Amino acid sequence: MKKYLIAGLLVWLPLAITLWVLLWLVGTMDGMFRWLLTLLQTVLPAGTDNLIDLLRRMPGLGVVVMATLLLLTGIFVTNIFGQWWVRQWDRILSRIPIVKSIYSSVKQVSDTLFSTNGNAFREAVLVRWPHAGSWTIAFVTGTPGGEVASRMAGEHVSLYVPTTPNPTGGYFVMMPRDDIIPLRMSVDEALKYIISMGVVAPPPPAPPAPSARPAKPEGADPNPAG
Repeated sequence: MKKYLIAGLLVWLPLAITLWVLLWLVGTMDGMFRWLLTLLQTVLPAGTDNLIDLLRRMPGLGVVVMATLLLLTGIFVTNIFGQWWVRQWDRILSRIPIVKSIYSSVKQVSDTLFSTNGNAFREAVLVRWPHAGSWTIAFVTGTPGGEVASRMAGEHVSLYVPTTPNPTGGYFVMMPRDDIIPLRMSVDEALKYIISMGVVAPPPPAPPAPSARPAKPEGADPNPAG
């Protein structure tokens, strides 16, 4: 009985978690859409209340509107004119007390994680953690800088050591580059390995292809005279 229950759980659990995440995303987008409609309702004339209520009751409209808004925003900020507006927006928010600390920190982290030019979470490595007798997988997030780098001798790297099965929590450590072992697995494979607590192991790296020996020209003497 226990074997059949576990087998059924392994079938339905991934689907249930996937649906839960999708429903959470849809609910978040619908909530933002309703907030925008409420904001419009306070600005537009009173005669438009029925139209706004109709839009609020339409299922799935919030997801379509928010996805379209994100797409149009991305198109706008990727040109020169849009980038100028983003710089002005950043300059305004960076002058507001309290807001500037939160906004600047979140922006730096998001730019590092999601920018195509960033180096965060681009490489998985093997490190000794939490002591010299054990190993775990970590992700390279950069190199130490500022005063921290000036007080450490030799070349060091900044690492993020995630926890399992929830990789969003973890530890930030700095280690000598000689103490880490680069892995050939991708970041996605490493995350699956961590989330599954070592159950879903990535495939071993393919062995290097043997180097082809140059072919001898036809008619050449296999034992040429020295």
